[in-house]
Amino acid sequence: MTTKQRAYLKGLAMRLEPVIQVGKGSVSPSLVTAVAEALEARELIKISVLQNCLEDPKELAQMIAERTRSQVVQVIGKKIVLYKEGKDDKKKIILP
Repeated sequence: MTTKQRAYLKGLAMRLEPVIQVGKGSVSPSLVTAVAEALEARELIKISVLQNCLEDPKELAQMIAERTRSQVVQVIGKKIVLYKEGKDDKKKIILP
């Protein structure tokens, strides 16, 4: 992913609300499944890391991205933005 594409996705992500929350359970198989399904449906998602999660959001983002085969767009504070190119041409985000 180029820096121009990453900047474009960051702009799109600003308007998104978090669709998944990570709590004290951290990265469980059910969380990975939920993230994978959300990425399949939307391509670009925002994840919120709750206060009771003891892990570092940057490490969490890398772990989730590896397990879902997605890319980390950004991590700001306790918010993670992930992107995975979808298969459905009608819903695809066109990257510059």
